[in-house]
Amino acid sequence: MQRIQLTAAMAAASVLYLVHSLLRYATFSAKGFDLGIFDQAVRQYALFKAPIVPIKGEDFHLLGDHFHPVLVVLAPLYWIWDDPRMLNIALILLLASAALPTYLVARGWFGHRTGMVAVGALLLGWPFQAIVNWDFHEIAVGVPLIAWIIWATERGRIRLTVGLSAALLLVREDMGVTLVAIALVLLLRRRWTAAALTAALGVAGYWFATDVVIPHFSPSGDFGYWEFTALGASAGAAVVFLLTQPWHAATILVDHPLKIALWLLHFVPLWLLPLASPYAILGAPILLSRLFNDRLNVWSPVYQYDAILAPIFLLAALDTVRRIQAVRARRARRTRSPARQASEHAASSTPAATTAATTARNRRWGTAVPATALAVSVVGTLFFPQVFPLQRTVTASWSFDERVAAHQRAVEAVPDGVCVEAADTAAPHLVDRTRVGLNGTTDASRLSWLIIDDTVSELGGNDPLTPEEAFDRADRLGFEPVISDDAGLWVLHREVDDAVDASCAEYLRR
Repeated sequence: MQRIQLTAAMAAASVLYLVHSLLRYATFSAKGFDLGIFDQAVRQYALFKAPIVPIKGEDFHLLGDHFHPVLVVLAPLYWIWDDPRMLNIALILLLASAALPTYLVARGWFGHRTGMVAVGALLLGWPFQAIVNWDFHEIAVGVPLIAWIIWATERGRIRLTVGLSAALLLVREDMGVTLVAIALVLLLRRRWTAAALTAALGVAGYWFATDVVIPHFSPSGDFGYWEFTALGASAGAAVVFLLTQPWHAATILVDHPLKIALWLLHFVPLWLLPLASPYAILGAPILLSRLFNDRLNVWSPVYQYDAILAPIFLLAALDTVRRIQAVRARRARRTRSPARQASEHAASSTPAATTAATTARNRRWGTAVPATALAVSVVGTLFFPQVFPLQRTVTASWSFDERVAAHQRAVEAVPDGVCVEAADTAAPHLVDRTRVGLNGTTDASRLSWLIIDDTVSELGGNDPLTPEEAFDRADRLGFEPVISDDAGLWVLHREVDDAVDASCAEYLRR
């Protein structure tokens, strides 16, 4: 029965995620950043080619952006169905699978009921809702991995902990720092050799990703994601700042309402308990790197970044409850006199009854914490779509309006096998049959089609054009309208040599 209940919870969440994801795609809410980017990378891997991603730029090798070779393992999925929605199916399976180790750890500490409530809190929590609403991202692969790392550590399977930690290095370059955090947890457990090995792997992995691989493939020849100027101009300067001015560093963590909101959303529903657990160390590098970051968007709780933190902080909260109960039990044993213990023993029907009552009370406290988080998620899903975006699906609030129909007409106007620059919302619908980039990312000599959205202020990408800039560029290149101002969407075309179109079509051929 326990397996049936767990499977049912995972299946129900998966169905909810899938419906939401398919509706996002059908209403052109999915975007080139990031779904189109990852589709092009995985699609190229499936064709046994390098991950060249036109949405990021002309001949842009994605390993020059972030280090995520784990994407290669998704390539066989495209041999089954080469569609960007396949990536979101993978995302859903990865998120749902994280429920299993979370359940096993919680059940081991407090029993089946707590395990099931913890699974509900995890699967309906705002971090998982945010990543489902953002579409596929490589960090999703790390979500079940980090949960299994905690499970393996709790079971004393330290070799497995080290092995899973090493696998994290393939997810993203900053996971090297997370390995150092895992090493600290192992140190606290006096697993000296495993801690040293994990820390060494983390440092070496981070160096290899950021100093070797990414600069090799990057157009600029270096790692382009040092965005912590509040700490210093370099990693070395940041370390000096943190060590010499920790009070100033602490103020940076709460110097914006979005940062404060992020703290509150992560910890208040869990009664602030994760902060007292050693397992919170695992999430510290990820959370702090975001809060120290210069970019405002990474502070917001509406993106994919928090998904990997969800199982960490949930299990950290339960770990704190377990530790508090253990401390209270030890104190109670020390403070009771032998005579009082004998009296209590005589007053109870059996020693087993006393033990059972204590266990039941401990389990109630263990269940109360994830139950609070689950209740917050239920209320949020019903009434606060800004943070709990599945509300649109739960309340059937999706709209297939004229903009959706206009998008469909725009993408249908573009033929197969051409080089096209498209609006961010149209790009995912073109990745499977064209060489598509965003406005301004493609070599102009290859372009024969454009889709411009004049209802947005920026057209997407690392260096986005405004609609006015895109129209000026189209005019200079000799494009003519095919569809004009269809709910804000414009489709433009110019004739190019057949050889140019042939070179564009080659992008999708093995």
